Amino acid sequence: MRPIARRPLIAALLAAPAVARAQPAWPNRPVRVVVPFPPGGSNDVVARPLAERLQARLGQPFVVENRGGAGGAIGAGQVAQAPADGYTLMVTSSSFPTTAILQKPGWDAEASFDAVALLARAPFFIMVNPAVPVRSVAELVALAKAKPGGLDYATSGAGGINHFISEYFCQRAGIRMNHVPYRGTAPAVTDLVAGTIPVMITTVASANAAIREGRVRVIAATARGGGLPPEVPPVPTVRESGIDYEAAIWWGLLAPRGLPAEIRAAVHAAANGALGDANLARIYAAEGATPSPVGPEEFPAILHADLARWREVARIAEIRAE
Repeated sequence: MRPIARRPLIAALLAAPAVARAQPAWPNRPVRVVVPFPPGGSNDVVARPLAERLQARLGQPFVVENRGGAGGAIGAGQVAQAPADGYTLMVTSSSFPTTAILQKPGWDAEASFDAVALLARAPFFIMVNPAVPVRSVAELVALAKAKPGGLDYATSGAGGINHFISEYFCQRAGIRMNHVPYRGTAPAVTDLVAGTIPVMITTVASANAAIREGRVRVIAATARGGGLPPEVPPVPTVRESGIDYEAAIWWGLLAPRGLPAEIRAAVHAAANGALGDANLARIYAAEGATPSPVGPEEFPAILHADLARWREVARIAEIRAE
């Protein structure tokens, strides 16, 4: 009879470890939000107001840490090695898949991370120096076809997202332009304004003053969903201009691979809730960006599609890392 009497006690002892292992609700301590770029860039601008609103909503500090270097590869590598417990997150952008493709950094953009929440999107804009005799995509394509490889376009550097989206435009339009890489966006825009470079595809935030003052001519957007300055007339998208092409920059929230489903759902819900804040939308608008909450499966699909597209663009255009 004694073994039978012990059964309730044994059952209780076996159940005790499961109770002890039960995890408290996320978050119950500070959360680290890694930005894999130096302070002041667009990733930083997106991350900091988001972190403030997550902290206000969830009652725990969300601490932004800038871990720049190697085009975002170093900071991303640190996040990939962190525990998948919801206490290390990363805000990054469309340069994340291109870095993964070109640099072979030791982590995999999909296998090493969970794409948790899309935060914002912004189109790029095709801009020309006002002296260039084009006012539409059709006229730009005609000019490029008239002098194959004789028309220069600027980017912020070889292998950057501007390089990819520009080569993708050339491929979809059936033209060939000559790539002129700069060390950063600012000097490229300076030469675009000066007329040293005739064409550039970049964001509103990168050339805001030049756009407002009419020192560059904007002829098309690469996608819907972003704002030119209010005093600048709207322009059609490239697709509306007759070319099957669309590209936008996105910013997103990622975590180390293997985030528990309940924590992933909580992070996604909290981020989407924060994106509904009107003041956050105004801050993002200064970057030409629009908050873009989507369902939990849509951001992983966007990342997957970008990786496939940019691999093919890099192969055709023979894009290499700097």
